[in-house]
Amino acid sequence: MGWWQLNADTLARSRFVISPLAETFAALKLLHAGRGSHPGEYAWLGAHLPGYRTRLAADPVTARLVRAGLGREWIADFLTPAPRAGEDFAGEVARVRAADPAAARAHLRLSLAGPLPAGLDRDDLPERAAGMLEWVWQETVRPYWERRRRVLEADVVARTARVTRGGWASVLDSLRPGGTRWLGDNRFQINAHEYPPREISGAELVFVPVTAQRTGWVSWEDGERYAVVYPCTGVLAGDGGRAVPAGLGALLGAARAGVLVLLGSPMSTSQLTAVTGQGLGSVGRHLKVLREAGLVERRRAGRSVLYARTAAGDVVVEAGGRGGWSGPGGRGRAGDRGPAGLASGHDDY
Repeated sequence: MGWWQLNADTLARSRFVISPLAETFAALKLLHAGRGSHPGEYAWLGAHLPGYRTRLAADPVTARLVRAGLGREWIADFLTPAPRAGEDFAGEVARVRAADPAAARAHLRLSLAGPLPAGLDRDDLPERAAGMLEWVWQETVRPYWERRRRVLEADVVARTARVTRGGWASVLDSLRPGGTRWLGDNRFQINAHEYPPREISGAELVFVPVTAQRTGWVSWEDGERYAVVYPCTGVLAGDGGRAVPAGLGALLGAARAGVLVLLGSPMSTSQLTAVTGQGLGSVGRHLKVLREAGLVERRRAGRSVLYARTAAGDVVVEAGGRGGWSGPGGRGRAGDRGPAGLASGHDDY
């Protein structure tokens, strides 16, 4: 397995970062694969896959570059610079464009584990890669960026709250179950592949969520910055959250029940608004009713006010999901239940 050695200070100083370029590169990977993992991704692919394929057909050199850069297990390093806090897309893609052409060719050979394909032994590869990423950003990510950003922020808020409840080990284990894991003895597993360990103590460590599922990679600037890019929680990556059980919707109303279902992870009102598509006033009224019923509690995390289900709220959601509620006038019972591989270098999970 691949793992990083880091001391407690490095982990304590680590942070979550939102990266427009990481979201764009994840979108490029999804377009290239041509298949999604949930209805929201399939709908997005239906809207943008034809344009992507037309773009590549018109530029065979860039098409070969994308295929080579994504590789089989190893992504070409120059395509995914380690994100920096507060950097916008223009700043991030400028670092791709500024890559040394000789280094870009070396990264591609490593990604392919062999020689460059015909036509890629050239100096304009960083410029072509940056142009492709700019097209993906402008055409397929930027139109949705405000909502995606809020979804990513919701994931960050939930995981930050989890650090307070269960410590960093629980968060690292949950980034990609079966892929990332805290091993103890200052070791963080980043994949299940056999790659040499890296000592990263003293460097900056960032965790970067993306909305595309079944994707992820690591990137670094040796000795300075290391990044783990991971898929945000599936609840937040879809079209508004988990399906609301019919019985629970009948009991609370579909919109209010939807808010309760989402609050298995702490969220703020603005994040709920982004994820559900409901207005801020409506979300606020739902939260007031749910709090007064003892199904939701409110607490502060830094500058944010977060809402999360109580134990009673968990019981109601699980009972509704198992058909314990029969709806208004029914005789349903809630008593039939209980109370809800990364590679070293740039690589896929």
